[in-house]
Amino acid sequence: MRTRSLQQIAELVEAGGQPCQAVGDPGTPIGPDVLIDSRETTDGALFVALPGERVDGHDYVAAAAELGAHAAMVTHRVDAPIAQLICPDAQQGLTALARSLHARARADGLQTVAITGSAGKTSTKDLLAQILAAAGPTVSPEGSHNNELGTPLTVCQVDPTTRYLVSEMGARAIGDIAYLTSIVHPTASVVLNIGTAHIGEFGSQDNIAKAKGEIVEALDADGWAILNADDPRVDAMVSRTRAHIAKFSLAADAGPIDAELVVRARNLTADDLDRYSFTLDCSRPGARQAGESAKVRLRVLGEHQVSDAVASATAALALGLDLETVATALSEAGARSRWRMELHELANGAAVINDAYNANPESMAAALRTVAAIGVRRRQRNPGARTMAVLGDMLELGEVSGKLHFEVGELAARLGYTEIVAVGAFAEDLAQGARSAGGSSRVAEARDAADSLNLQSSDVVLVKASRGLRLEKVAEQLIGGEDIR
Repeated sequence: MRTRSLQQIAELVEAGGQPCQAVGDPGTPIGPDVLIDSRETTDGALFVALPGERVDGHDYVAAAAELGAHAAMVTHRVDAPIAQLICPDAQQGLTALARSLHARARADGLQTVAITGSAGKTSTKDLLAQILAAAGPTVSPEGSHNNELGTPLTVCQVDPTTRYLVSEMGARAIGDIAYLTSIVHPTASVVLNIGTAHIGEFGSQDNIAKAKGEIVEALDADGWAILNADDPRVDAMVSRTRAHIAKFSLAADAGPIDAELVVRARNLTADDLDRYSFTLDCSRPGARQAGESAKVRLRVLGEHQVSDAVASATAALALGLDLETVATALSEAGARSRWRMELHELANGAAVINDAYNANPESMAAALRTVAAIGVRRRQRNPGARTMAVLGDMLELGEVSGKLHFEVGELAARLGYTEIVAVGAFAEDLAQGARSAGGSSRVAEARDAADSLNLQSSDVVLVKASRGLRLEKVAEQLIGGEDIR
């Protein structure tokens, strides 16, 4: 945000719906940074003191002041030499501040794209941010800051020069996305897919669709709903919005698509690292001018990234970017968030794919297929090359967890993985699934997984699990300082 006075910040918080008492010199300049970790304090920053499970941010207000913070947002007055903004709930105070900042920026011309889906949100967000950056200053969250805390912190990065904001939105319950869109009012909303992530909390895919569809219900009539025409539950969300409709598709044999803007990918081809090239077609049914086409060559790994790329292209085109700019930016875009199909080539010729940030059945299947395809191409050059995987739990799947882990192991075996190392509470389910399909699988502790693999030239190994298992540590052990990229 731009630097504002203590009094101005208090007024913004109150305008956003939270009472706020300013204590200190009302003219104290605050900004541009807003943060919740006192160790990251910058000069002039606003430190938001949040209570945590193990620590209370109020205990670090004095430390933030010593490091240069000019004010702290607190739930109660703290004995520290710093201006204070006292709210009944500091997190709600942060939310109210972000809501007001976004409303003002939107009135000044900021365009916001909100993205949701069961899988691919972060990759799509990263690709779209790089496309939009070709047209103007863009803010997007790092990693998966897609909840009630990450969303307002991202909004606070917007300044008067920002032209675009890309906001990733996750949900664990019906109403979560409606809440996030009350903070960030979208210009365009993207729905990627409806899968089984968090199905243990939602109970069914229909309930997941109900929750995800809140993102298009938030649009004004002049906004854009960007929908996946290949997913029936997403396609049906047309009825839940008054906005303009844009659809994207990878279905080569799909018939006419009813939308104001239609974007498709065709002629998909992949290189040895499963990076896809394709033709991007853009048409506006009913318009006088013919459709346009452009070539795209992705730098990110996996066929599933094509859908993410086409979704991001559709959003950018809906916002008014031209097709050539979009295609060029997509071809130059790389992976921005850590531990998502992160390729590490080792000095001995082996490769480690670190996709350990998160996992659900859809993203697990996509990663397994991508690395299996890389393995096939490596064996064409070196018949002895092996394709291996260290796979851990997919969390929040409820009563169907065992079944879904069994199916992942089964899929890995069918894809030809030479060896599957399973870790976590559902490791035995995963291993049994692999064995049932004729695969080689064993259960191991995470701390032993890396040492149990002896990577040789041209081998490739996938490391993937939900965030709670922290399998990035296994990937780091496998890399062991030998990464040459």
